[in-house]
Amino acid sequence: MSANLEGGAYLSSFVDAISKKLSSILENDSVFEGNDSALELLLERLDDCLCDVEPVLDDAELKQFHNERVKKWLVDLQDALYLADDFLDELSTKAAIDPPRDPDKLRLKESAKVDFSSWRIPSTSLVVSSDIFGRDQDKKNIIKFLLDDICTAESPVSAIPIVGMGGIGKTTLAQLVYNDTKVVGKFGTRAWVCVAENSDPVNVTSTIIEAIDSCPCNMNNFDSLQTELKRKLTGKTSLVVLDDVWHDERDMWENFLKPFQYGNDGSKILLTTRSEKVASVFADTNLHYALNLLSEENCWLVFLKHSSISTNSKEYETLEPIGRKIIEKCKGLPLAVKTLGGLLRNKYNEGDWENILQSEIWELSEDKSKIVPALRVSYHYLPSHLKRCFVYCSLYPEDYQFDKGELILLWMAEDLVQPKENDTLENIGCAYFDELVARSFFQPFSKNGKLFVMHDLATFFAGKFYFKVKQFDDPHKIDSKTRHFSCSKIYVNSTKLFQEPYIGAVRMRTFLDWTCPFHRSSVDIESDSRLLQQQLRCLRAFSSSIFTKLPDSIISELIHLRYLNLSNTPIVSLSESICKLYNLQTLKLRNCDKLEMLPNSKIL
Repeated sequence: MSANLEGGAYLSSFVDAISKKLSSILENDSVFEGNDSALELLLERLDDCLCDVEPVLDDAELKQFHNERVKKWLVDLQDALYLADDFLDELSTKAAIDPPRDPDKLRLKESAKVDFSSWRIPSTSLVVSSDIFGRDQDKKNIIKFLLDDICTAESPVSAIPIVGMGGIGKTTLAQLVYNDTKVVGKFGTRAWVCVAENSDPVNVTSTIIEAIDSCPCNMNNFDSLQTELKRKLTGKTSLVVLDDVWHDERDMWENFLKPFQYGNDGSKILLTTRSEKVASVFADTNLHYALNLLSEENCWLVFLKHSSISTNSKEYETLEPIGRKIIEKCKGLPLAVKTLGGLLRNKYNEGDWENILQSEIWELSEDKSKIVPALRVSYHYLPSHLKRCFVYCSLYPEDYQFDKGELILLWMAEDLVQPKENDTLENIGCAYFDELVARSFFQPFSKNGKLFVMHDLATFFAGKFYFKVKQFDDPHKIDSKTRHFSCSKIYVNSTKLFQEPYIGAVRMRTFLDWTCPFHRSSVDIESDSRLLQQQLRCLRAFSSSIFTKLPDSIISELIHLRYLNLSNTPIVSLSESICKLYNLQTLKLRNCDKLEMLPNSKIL
């Protein structure tokens, strides 16, 4: 799929999808059987509204950044679109389940259509060296420190923090060092840990053990984990990378570091962080390695690589001066350069490059989110359908390693993948995904190409329609407009997921629980089924391993459900009502060791 530089408003593809669904319903006689003309009139009015709204969406998307009224209008419009989509989905599902009595009679209605043509680089120990420019000296400096056996009297292990702003290349530098042959030969025990949001000592210690053993660690007791880590480090020369550290609680990190006292002299900890305060918890200020911005010439080399513009091409002479002006606006940030290079990949038209250079998005002031203008520009020029797919990924925990195939299934469940004639939804979703990779919004995590990571830009554009729980003592309540929910916090009392402040959204479309099943209790929700019927009845995608059973009273109401993942649950049997879920596309039951019986009913 070739990149489309024209972009498109975030809501444009949503409006288009609803228009197509509405047109299909208006053509279906069975929808109106047994109803008076009021329903048809309502749907025709909705069709007119959608046609009126679509042309102004591009203008509204730009104006929302400096006009609060426009921003509120877009929020209210998106809420209304979700409501309309739920209503239309219910109508079309019921019509499909109850086929028309007179299939030969059609009531076709011409409907106006708009043709839409066809985005934190985080933690992995893998790196392609040919992609890196301008970090040779930084690499040599860090390696020199790591190979030095000098240590302090207090501890045989010493730490060096790589400090710098987001997108400057801290993780990339750590990757280069971690995979250097001299470093590999020096340290018999190595572990790479992405810290980010999951900074609690239990999780970090468990992840280190898993990295050393190359297999899952099922312990959740901190004392047991520390004892096990001590055993693995004793008498070993180790290197542990703590990537993307945010929290600066000195007492917490001092407790975490105790097992490292038993390693050999010369053991090292290398960490990356944006904060000098965090760095000071691990090392004296004179040991902080401040990473500088890339030079303009190195930025240009990165840009050339990702835009695929050859210096020998006939267009180079024309495009080079424009490209160098674009590079100046990136202010030495490699991530910004890569992203804009991906945006212009295989684009040889001078007008496309001028559009990027002259975009008014550059002039928008940076707000509290600290989103780099270059990243905003790249997001702005995404086609509408890719914007929605990318923003959906804001549900992932920071630095989460997600599976390509799994994400495509979730996109399909949310109707983010629009069908095309003679092609499967999976293939279309794969094309969406590959284009986001080409634009550097997704980054490969594994060599086999199945796992990816992403920048945290998606969270900025998600707004109140997406809610990600990081900690259960957060006083902020979920918004009534929230449609997509995820939980990434390790917790013990799973019932908190269905208590205040997390039950405010009664039209939830996505419920995803990313926490490890070994670290929480299970929940029998039958006693709370009435509450959950209201809370979960609009679900398209549901994934969690905390339930012991899902009653018929709940399953039978989930007529919108497309994706159901009950992997790792202690569930014994599946509800017969699952066979009545007409829209269900994906059912996952991996590692359900106690499952004894599947439903016997015939699937619709």
